[in-house]
Amino acid sequence: MVALRHQACGHRDHHTSALDSWKQSPQNKTLIFIGIIVFALYFLGANEILLLFAGGVVFMFVSNAQRLRNMNTAALLPFSVMALTQAAIPFSLPVLFLTFLKIGSVLYGSGYVLLAFLRADFVLRLGWLTDQQLLDAVAIGQITPGPLFTAATFIGYLLGGTSGALLATLGIFLPSFIFVAISNPLIPKIRNSIWAGSLLDGVNASALGLMAAVTLQLASSSLTDFYTILIAVISLVLLLRYKINSTWLIAGGAMAGFVFSVLF
Repeated sequence: MVALRHQACGHRDHHTSALDSWKQSPQNKTLIFIGIIVFALYFLGANEILLLFAGGVVFMFVSNAQRLRNMNTAALLPFSVMALTQAAIPFSLPVLFLTFLKIGSVLYGSGYVLLAFLRADFVLRLGWLTDQQLLDAVAIGQITPGPLFTAATFIGYLLGGTSGALLATLGIFLPSFIFVAISNPLIPKIRNSIWAGSLLDGVNASALGLMAAVTLQLASSSLTDFYTILIAVISLVLLLRYKINSTWLIAGGAMAGFVFSVLF
């Protein structure tokens, strides 16, 4: 028992020291700062694609500042992150396909980064969806087999029927097959590149900032009364404490919403 207790304490001390060292690392502090800046700039109307890759490029140069000084290179890259507003335009299948093709081409990281791109294009720029419809698409993507990208199929069907569903699905998945075929021979070199590694770290931090910003925006559209807030809190506790599968949480939330609507 004593040995087990010492072993457990040793594991806790190890995890604590690892966490402390992560927090104290200058590079990790920079990543946190980039995520916060991306979070703030998104609410100021900055373009999500520029934010995603600008964060990666900034961290790449910060991480390799010493190498740049050794190379006697002055690198000042001005980034314009403010997006131009675009009035809502009429729906068309070609624009639907090209929009999803663009999203599939530039999307990086977790599938949940997709929410930032979907909201920026289909809710804000094109005006084809509402926040509630986007939330419905996310729910469908969660409860159906496969990745969250299947939300694109639902959006395509919602906007353009069967043709829209097929084109949306093709548009968002096609770039993945092309990029995998092209990049496969380059993967070993990318993994061994200090510059590429720091670039991807910065992009990851930017992606987290984007996900946090969109989560906050969509929460303001879905958490509208006491019952929706209660469902969200219970779901969060079940997810974090008991690791309940998100599919069951969505199904339970839907059932609870139905019961609340009937009783109240």
